Amino acid sequence: MKGKFYTVFRGIVRLPFFGITRTHVHGAENEPDAAQGPYIICANHTVFSDPIFLCGAMRRQQPHFMAKKELFKIPLLGWLLKSLGAFPVDRKAGDVSAIKRSIALIEQGKCVGIFPQGHRNPGVNPRETEIRHGIGMIAARTHATILPCYLCMKDYKYKFGRRVDIVVGKPMQYEEYSAGLTGTAEYTAITEKVFDRICTLGEEFMRQEGKAQ
Repeated sequence: MKGKFYTVFRGIVRLPFFGITRTHVHGAENEPDAAQGPYIICANHTVFSDPIFLCGAMRRQQPHFMAKKELFKIPLLGWLLKSLGAFPVDRKAGDVSAIKRSIALIEQGKCVGIFPQGHRNPGVNPRETEIRHGIGMIAARTHATILPCYLCMKDYKYKFGRRVDIVVGKPMQYEEYSAGLTGTAEYTAITEKVFDRICTLGEEFMRQEGKAQ
């Protein structure tokens, strides 16, 4: 399900943006189509433009990303974010409203984009970063499919003209990521399982490509 403004904006921006950033998408066929229902796209977070990379890589459905609330106060940028389907989250506190908004969007058949790390972590191996467990709560409440993705950049940093590889993993169904999980620790366990899959995607890709970080 895509909004008209999003479709037009993506079409105008994608080719020049991907060309300048030398972006390559691997595993694009793994993205669920609209008939398979909405999904939650989860990825590591390195640079401000990560949502743009991911929206450019997703061809079948439109992800609605959480973005820190401060960005919506910037006049033109705030309008653009809202027009593209993004919604605010307070990163300094447990934002229940953002969780509820995510659940509502999924129940409406729309896709949601979440970075489990919560904020950008340039120059740091994702395995060594802290993660937040909102994704676990949202997934447990909605039983939505999760699409793990890894944004691969040399030295875990982006520089102008440097190649970016987006690795799209196979979808994780509810039965897979929730297997054997019960009780109050379910949200944490789901988040950790999903983020482990994200990191593994990147590690396997780098081994295959002979890349070193």
